[in-house]
Amino acid sequence: MNTHKQSRLYDLAIVGAGFAGLVCARTAALRGLRVCVIEAKKEPGARIHTTGILVKEAADEIDLPHHLARRVHGVRLYAPNRRTMDLFAPGYYFLTTHTAELLRWLAQEARRAGAEIFCGERFQGAERCGDTIRIADPDIETRYLIGADGARSRVARSFGLGRVERYLTGVEAEYENLAGLDPRFLHCFVDSLLAPGYLAWAAPGPEHAQIGLATSKARTPDLAAFTRSTGDLFGYDGARLVERRSGRIPCGGLVDPIGTRGVALVGDAAGLVSPLTGGGIRLAFRSGRRAAQAVSDYLLDSGPPPECVLAAEYPGFGMKKLMRTALDTTPSNRLVDLAFSLPGAEYFARWVYFHRRGGPGLSWSEFVKRLEAGEAVTR
Repeated sequence: MNTHKQSRLYDLAIVGAGFAGLVCARTAALRGLRVCVIEAKKEPGARIHTTGILVKEAADEIDLPHHLARRVHGVRLYAPNRRTMDLFAPGYYFLTTHTAELLRWLAQEARRAGAEIFCGERFQGAERCGDTIRIADPDIETRYLIGADGARSRVARSFGLGRVERYLTGVEAEYENLAGLDPRFLHCFVDSLLAPGYLAWAAPGPEHAQIGLATSKARTPDLAAFTRSTGDLFGYDGARLVERRSGRIPCGGLVDPIGTRGVALVGDAAGLVSPLTGGGIRLAFRSGRRAAQAVSDYLLDSGPPPECVLAAEYPGFGMKKLMRTALDTTPSNRLVDLAFSLPGAEYFARWVYFHRRGGPGLSWSEFVKRLEAGEAVTR
C-alpha cells in the first residue's frame, strides 16, 4: 500500500450497502460520526439476491415508505399431498417489498444523514496503521470498520473472523399477471422432493408475484419443477416472467468470532439469519443499528469496545440450530403428510410463523370479514 499518500479519514467505514450496512451508516451519521460505505455494485439495489419478505418485527425496526411494501396477513401452508393449513394472527402481518427500491431508499436516507457511499469499489483488504485501519481501495483510513458484506465476507477473511459455512441455496422468479395467486396469503410448500431442508413459496408482491424455493446440502433448486407442480394452483400460462434471481442463505447460526479490535461483523456476514426460517432482514436492521450505536458510544463517549458489546447481544439460535439439524435429515413426504394430520400440527406451525402471537377465539373467516370491512383486528 502507498503509505505516503494522504488518505481520507473516517470514524466508521462500512463494507457493504445492504440492509445492515445502510441502516448502520444512517444511524452512525445521525449520531455525528464521519461515515462512509464501500459497495462493490454500481448502485445499492443492483443485482439483489434476496426475496425481500419482511416479518412484522422488521417493519417495527424501521419505518418504511408505504408504497414500497405490501401487507400479507396470512400463511397458507401446503403438505406434499396438498392438504392445506391456513394460519394467521390478528394484528400481525408480513411485508413483501420492492426490494431494490427499498435499498435505494435506505441509501438515500443514509446520504441525507451525512454518510458517503462509494459504489463500484470492491473491498480488497485492509491493514492496521496504529489506531486506525487503512483500506486500499478506495484509499481511506477509518477508526472503526464494520463488515456488512454478506455471507462471503471479505472483511471476515481479511481479519481472521468467523466465516459462514452452512447455506441454503435459493432461487426466485417474479411473474406479472399470475391470476391464480390468492393475495391474502404467503403460500408455503413443505415438500422434501422439491425443497429438501427448507420450503417453496409463492408470495404476492407489491407489483409482481414472487415464486421461489430453497434447498439445503448440495441439492440444486429446481424452480421449473415447482412451477410445473403448481400450475393448476396459480396458472402460469397467462403470466409473464419478469425477473429471476438466486443466492445463498446462511443457516449455520452465528459465526465465531464476530469481531476483533476495531472490526465487527453485522447481518449475514455475522451469520445473523435464523437457521430454521432463513429470515435475516430483521436481524440485519437490528444489528446494523446496534453496531452504529456501539461504535458511536465507543468513539465519542469512551464506551466499551463495540465488538464486545455485539458479541454479548447477538443471539445464539440454540433451539433453531437443533431444528435446522432435524430439517437437514430431509424427512420423507409421507412423514410430512402424517405430521400435518397430528393434533398439535397447527399450533406448532403457528408458533414457527407467529411465535406466540396467534389469534385464539377468532376464526379465519371472521378475521377476513374484519379486514374487508377495514376494521382494526387486535388480539
